[in-house]
Amino acid sequence: MRSIAGLVTKSLGIVLLGWAVITVAQEWPKQRPITFVVAFPSGSITDTLARLIAPKVAESIGQVVVVDNRPGAGGNIAAQRVQRTAGDGYTILVTSNALVVNASLYASAGYDPIAGFAPVILTGSTPSVVCVHPSVPAKNLRELVELARTRPLAYASAPIGTTGHLSMERFKTAAKVSSTHVPYQPAQAVTAAISGETQVSNIALTLVLPHIKAGKLRPIAVTSAQRSSALPDVPTVNEQGFGGFDDLAWFGFFAPAGTPTEIRSRLNSEINRALELPDLKERLGHLGLDFRRNSPAEFATFIREEVPKWARAVKDSGAKVE
Repeated sequence: MRSIAGLVTKSLGIVLLGWAVITVAQEWPKQRPITFVVAFPSGSITDTLARLIAPKVAESIGQVVVVDNRPGAGGNIAAQRVQRTAGDGYTILVTSNALVVNASLYASAGYDPIAGFAPVILTGSTPSVVCVHPSVPAKNLRELVELARTRPLAYASAPIGTTGHLSMERFKTAAKVSSTHVPYQPAQAVTAAISGETQVSNIALTLVLPHIKAGKLRPIAVTSAQRSSALPDVPTVNEQGFGGFDDLAWFGFFAPAGTPTEIRSRLNSEINRALELPDLKERLGHLGLDFRRNSPAEFATFIREEVPKWARAVKDSGAKVE
């Protein structure tokens, strides 16, 4: 009898839980404003995306969408905060690929990039661009490798653990060359590159594109698997004989684990629609971002591939942040 009673209680609990989930999904987003928790400061690409998307989603769903910047610890502060919130669709993390990199880069990031979150949508990506100062004679990666074997070279990137840093370390390993890494804050990395303080740089396309167009930097490779539409004449690393590169800085929206599928699907649909509007498509192009319509399931598959990929890159580079 006790076993039967326990089974009935357990079954009733499952039914009630399922009913609660259905109720939450049906009522969303009527109950209160939605908060986009941005992992980086105002003015960052992550912040720009959140602020472009928020009013479009708000207008479509008839609910206020608030953008709340919570920068710190390379994006970990915001990730920790959102992971702790209820999976009811009212608190959404807006972050970058730092979410998957930091899990290996930091001694304790304070969250689980897979178990702690339910992916909603990948909102854009951009490769890094290997550039040289115009005074450097190398016109492609092979010439850069030969130059590196004859004289010391230094390369600029954004801080340790960013795509530019880790991707360049991967390239150095593949090419069997050495060069000195000089990390900067993103804007300072660009300044160092165009001033000739470092001979080489590997920085996100979004940051260096204007300087490439102005002739202040010579691009010799992009780190994506395909050429960038913003720099169609610049070959990929793979095309120049170094395979296995598809290293992107990307930006996405995540709900806390346990958020109902119906809510994530609705939010995914609304953001996909917003990013396909002519004005937002134009802004993405100016930012050097590539966007393709995607589903929560497709984004989740992408995340599961990114975590071990960057964990290997972090380990091989020896990078670590306490």
